[in-house]
Amino acid sequence: MSVETLRAKIREIPDFPKPGILFYDITTLLKDPAAYHEAIELMLEPYRDTKVDVVVGMESRGFIFSAPMAFQLGAGLVPVRKLGKLPAETLSIEYALEYGSNTLEIHRDAIQPGQKVLVVDDLLATGGTVQGTVELVERLKGDIVGLAFLVELDFLHGRDRLDGRRVSSVIRY
Repeated sequence: MSVETLRAKIREIPDFPKPGILFYDITTLLKDPAAYHEAIELMLEPYRDTKVDVVVGMESRGFIFSAPMAFQLGAGLVPVRKLGKLPAETLSIEYALEYGSNTLEIHRDAIQPGQKVLVVDDLLATGGTVQGTVELVERLKGDIVGLAFLVELDFLHGRDRLDGRRVSSVIRY
């Protein structure tokens, strides 16, 4: 299955969640078993020969991809969640959104110093959420080996905020 075939499976919804925003709805891709499988395979491809100890999935759609990727890589899975969702002691970071701010948390014992970490989410837009996640991983002294996304919105220049890190995306708009 080609990247263009996958792109065609993503539904575009204008003016969601607010006027002027074009929302890329991946649920139409996810419900197609072959497309979902291919998306995961293509997200994994750049990292198959990279040592990965832990895959960090970002709330919430990042979990859809991070869990099967961690399984296939033989790695652990660590969720990064919104404020108040994790039960044990956490580290948190507040980050800016286009229309406000949000707070992310990770368990303090989720990553050991020196562990090789792959950060996964469904979409790279402005880069604020992933930048916050990167900071949390680095505060735990994890070694980020890559940032993997299904979709990247090039026109929002999120990659530019990621300090020359290894970024991979399957579908780019």
